[in-house]
Amino acid sequence: MKQLEVQIMGQTYLLGCPEGGDSRLLEAVERVDTAMCKIRDAGKVRARDRIAVLAALNLAFDVPDRANTASSAPAPSADGTAAEHSTDSNVLLVSLLERLDQALGEDGRLL
Repeated sequence: MKQLEVQIMGQTYLLGCPEGGDSRLLEAVERVDTAMCKIRDAGKVRARDRIAVLAALNLAFDVPDRANTASSAPAPSADGTAAEHSTDSNVLLVSLLERLDQALGEDGRLL
């Protein structure tokens, strides 16, 4: 197994990578780094582990949307259901993030 040295939010990691998987791993690293930096730059969360959890939740939440929209965004239907789905997803995400914040508490630790 090949190893790649990457940086996520300024920290270096040495990751194992299957042969031929370089580009997929680097794309994943880029998505994680972008998600974590966006949360950090918003200024509301400071702890690296908490930023990682929030970024993981955001990325995991997007997975079904990516699978459904493979190459293009769905066109809104005449009755507006696509727009409603997007709004419902945003409300659910905000709710999940608020619950996570409550569970983590002030110190940013689950236990």
